[in-house]
Amino acid sequence: MIIYDLGYRHSLGEQLSYLHNPRPFKNPNYTKNVNRRAKNVKNVLSQERERDRLEREKRRQEKLDGDAMDVDAEEDMPSYTSIEAPPSLLPHKHYCDITGLEAPYTDPATGLRYHDKSVYDVIKNLSTSSAKEYLATRGVSSIVK
Repeated sequence: MIIYDLGYRHSLGEQLSYLHNPRPFKNPNYTKNVNRRAKNVKNVLSQERERDRLEREKRRQEKLDGDAMDVDAEEDMPSYTSIEAPPSLLPHKHYCDITGLEAPYTDPATGLRYHDKSVYDVIKNLSTSSAKEYLATRGVSSIVK
């Protein structure tokens, strides 16, 4: 029978352990930057609206002066407050009808999109009614062969 005397001998793991070292929550050398001020969302939105208003006035003034040649392209620039943005140039992503992961494959018989071989095995065993239900959840009403 082995008796461990933890009071006098410490194992190497206990000697190298940081468990009993003091860990202060805050850095004692930290000084707060008094010049930095946190802004709430209301302030951010009001500043964004004001900036947009000033830019519109500047463009309007340039149009009146006749200095602006093609300013209409900049008017479509999306901002923090506007949701109008040009359509994406990237292709739409397709997602697996079963798992919700990205789906690079489509089953030719049912039209269901799938992620990998294991999901394809599940799709092969589906009945036509359940395949139609999966397609209906995606918003596709096609005829299953």
